[in-house]
Amino acid sequence: MSLTAHIPSHRKPRRSASKLAVRAGVAGGVLSTLAMAGTASATPSSEAAPETTLEMPVLNLDLSAEVTSAVAKAAENTRAAAVDGEVNALEETARTGAAAEAKQAKADAQQKADEEQKAKQEADRKAEAARANRSSSRTTLEGKSSSGGSSSTGSSQGSGTVTAPATGSAAAIVNFARAQVGKAYVSGGTGPSSFDCSGLVQAAYRQAGISLPRVSQSQSSAGTSVSLSALQPGDILYWGSRGSAYHVAIYVGGGKFVGAQNSSTGIVERSLSYDKPTGAVRVL
Repeated sequence: MSLTAHIPSHRKPRRSASKLAVRAGVAGGVLSTLAMAGTASATPSSEAAPETTLEMPVLNLDLSAEVTSAVAKAAENTRAAAVDGEVNALEETARTGAAAEAKQAKADAQQKADEEQKAKQEADRKAEAARANRSSSRTTLEGKSSSGGSSSTGSSQGSGTVTAPATGSAAAIVNFARAQVGKAYVSGGTGPSSFDCSGLVQAAYRQAGISLPRVSQSQSSAGTSVSLSALQPGDILYWGSRGSAYHVAIYVGGGKFVGAQNSSTGIVERSLSYDKPTGAVRVL
């Protein structure tokens, strides 16, 4: 064969970039091996070597599936992280809102309690001022009555009616009632150290040998009904309706009564204007 004979081209169609890169590396190694083998076995010859075509091994790598899987997994991880972040943010917002609501509710309750306390204090102050005014008015009226409203036959009630001094059984009742002033009020008390309102009336009438019912309802219906403008010492005063009164006391003359009022005041002597009764009955 002639040394000038035509040698066909060994070029192959172009491959994709990724496959070419892989094949280049493999081809380099194969060519190196072939070169070393050819050198070792080469012999002189006057004729050219026969025409040979070398095929490079092809690595059939399909990266698209792996890339798609990796992208999908990354997207899922990103979505899960976003959901977790949103849940955490909602939980934090809920905790913050609950704490703020609890704080506001506590502040509102405290403000309401303070307002109620102030209102109570103001009501107590007004009530005390009203009592002081009534006491001052009574002192003035009683002073005028004692200086110009008395007569040789008795003392004025403040309503213009003249009452004869207590005598006999009435005096015994009045004297006993006044002797108990300052003692304690105890519900159900009948003496001798403490009384309730009906217990005091019952004990006072016992000094005159008169037995009265125990409770105020029955005492208010005993004897004969009399007008508040015609009272006499020893008459029983009542508050409420006759026969169902909730409080009783003893008229002692001079426009005053003695009664076991309540646990705060105990047994006191007061003017009729301090707490005007509903009606009165006369047992003597």
